[in-house]
Order: sequence, then structure tokens, then C-alpha cells
Amino acid sequence: MNYTNVVEQQNSIIIEDVKDFNIKQILECGQCFRWERITDTNYIIVAFRRVIEVVQEGNKVIIYNTNMKDFNEIWKSYFDLDRDYGVIKEELSKDELLRKSVEFGYGIRILNQDPFEILISFIISARNSIPSIMKTIKKISEKWGDKLEYKGNIYYAFPTPEQLKKATLDEIKETGASFRSKYIVDTIGNVNAAIEAKQKGELTEELRQFDLDYIKSLPSAECHKALQNFMGVGAKVADCIMLFSMGKHSAFPVDVWIKRAMIHFYLAPDVSLNKIRVFGREKFGELSGLAQQYLFYYARENNIKIEE
Repeated sequence: MNYTNVVEQQNSIIIEDVKDFNIKQILECGQCFRWERITDTNYIIVAFRRVIEVVQEGNKVIIYNTNMKDFNEIWKSYFDLDRDYGVIKEELSKDELLRKSVEFGYGIRILNQDPFEILISFIISARNSIPSIMKTIKKISEKWGDKLEYKGNIYYAFPTPEQLKKATLDEIKETGASFRSKYIVDTIGNVNAAIEAKQKGELTEELRQFDLDYIKSLPSAECHKALQNFMGVGAKVADCIMLFSMGKHSAFPVDVWIKRAMIHFYLAPDVSLNKIRVFGREKFGELSGLAQQYLFYYARENNIKIEE
């Protein structure tokens, strides 16, 4: 157990004695884009059509604007609270080079997010900075998502495939998605086609490849391949979607920070991104995605540079 007790109190949940949990590290390690920092221990999060405020006081975590039902059905899984990260960190720390990153990002957890939101979010992420990604996702949510209110402020849920169904290429472009806009429109169309066919009991083999529930159910290698049927999803984006919304912890997304970290700690400077991915997955196995998050956070926070 990663915590000793959960108490419901006036529209909030108090989780006591939480282990291996640091809200800043969890949200700022590149896996999530719908948050707003109040302080380093206080964040607003929009997820699963809800808005919550998370306040961390040492080993106590308070989630405001929620209840026990939502904690059990959404937030326990969202924050991966049933997974023992102490065991994971102990295993990964056997690698002397990785230990430094694990100790630095001691409170990171992999969030279990909504697959459709993460699919669109990481298509937007291609060759893009985190502030720009967040801005585009916010604009998409404001234009098509449901309005949510908390403490007198208005937030917007990420829209469902149905809500985005009629979005045009020009409208998506207006959100700042630039060259990715056509990928997003194509993806929305394919996801909706699969949903509609499934509801009618007419899901063909061709449309099944765009059914996110089906893709999530596949073994890792097949899941990785299937996700790349979506326009704008390459190996790295597929790894991110698998890791952050499909429970595939052997995924090893490689971006510029992971490249720097892997070269800094393990590899020669001229290694290709695909070779880094293969090396990472072979080295860290089923814990590759967790190793990746510790390495990413360490490299970015310490601004690791390599000789190009």
C-alpha cells in the first residue's frame, strides 16, 4: 500500500502517509499538459471531465473538489496509487548510473490518462515546446469542451471525439496546431468512425485499427504498431500514448532530453533515436517507461548538454 488512509471531508479527499509522491515532479515530467501551478506543492488539474486542486503537505495529499466515489473510480488509478514505486525504484537503482536520476525524481508516478486526449495531445507535441502544446490543448478545450467551474474560475474539459466531430481544418489551425492540424482532423474522423461502427455492431477489421479500446488491449509491440496507423503518430508519439494512457510500462519514448540523458550516461554520441529506443527497452525491460521518466526529468531539470 502506498498510503495508510483515505478520508473524505467537505468536498475533498485526504490521503495520509503517501509514499513516493511529489505533485510537482508528477505533473512536470512531460506526461501531462492540463495543469496550472499555484505553488510547487499546489496544482489545479483538469482530467476526466473534472477539475481538482491537489495540495501536498509533506506525506499528506489533499484533493479538493472531489469525493470518495471519484477517488475510487478515477483518481486512485489516475495517480497510479496502487502501484508500489518503492519496489520499482529499488530495482532501477541497481543500475548505478540510473540511481542518480531515480533519487532526483523520487516522487514521479506515471499518470493513467484518457487515451483519446493523450492521442491528440501527443500529436500536438511533435516538434513543439511544452508551453505551446499546453496553449493549443487549452484552446481546443475552450472551443469544444464542457465548461467546468471551481472557486469562481472557469476551466474546460478536453472534448470527447463526438464533440470534436464537426471541427474543421481551419478551426483546428486557429488553435495553433499548425502543420499537425490535418493529422488531428484525420484522427478525429477515424476515432469517430470506429466508435460509430462499434455502436452499430459493424466494426470492420479496417476500422478496428482505430478503436482505442482495442488498441489498448493489444500486447506492447502490437499496440505500438497499431497506434502508428493514426496520421502524425510515429514511434516516439506511440510510445508516449502507450505509456501515459494505456498502461504499457515497457514503452520508451525518445525525445531530445532522453537522447541527451542516454548519451550522457550510456551511449556514443552518434546513436540514432531508434537505436536508443531499442537499447533502453532491452536494458530496462518492463520498467522502461519508468526509467524514461526519471531520465527525462533529471536531464531537463539539470539542463544536461552533450557534444553534438
